[in-house]
Amino acid sequence: YVGSMVADVHRTICYGGVFMYPANTTAANGKLRLLYECNPMSYIVEQAGGKSVTGRGQERVLDVVPTELHQRCLFIWDPLMISMLFCLILMMTSRTITYQ
Repeated sequence: YVGSMVADVHRTICYGGVFMYPANTTAANGKLRLLYECNPMSYIVEQAGGKSVTGRGQERVLDVVPTELHQRCLFIWDPLMISMLFCLILMMTSRTITYQ
């Protein structure tokens, strides 16, 4: 993690992995701006064979219709890792785990 989206996405494209910038308590919609951060990087990621989703289901970032100039968006990418992440979330939310 470098702290610069362009550098982190470049590293992830070259070496694999996941780039995530999820929501948190101070930024419910994430911190990345849809029009000039998420959309350009999503285009590059998808052209490189990756997958870019918002984290809300499997909604593609490039399919989000902007409603304001500085609209924020979640950004997650990597086709295999996203599939594994969604499977893990499904498994964790669909069953109860008890600790002894």
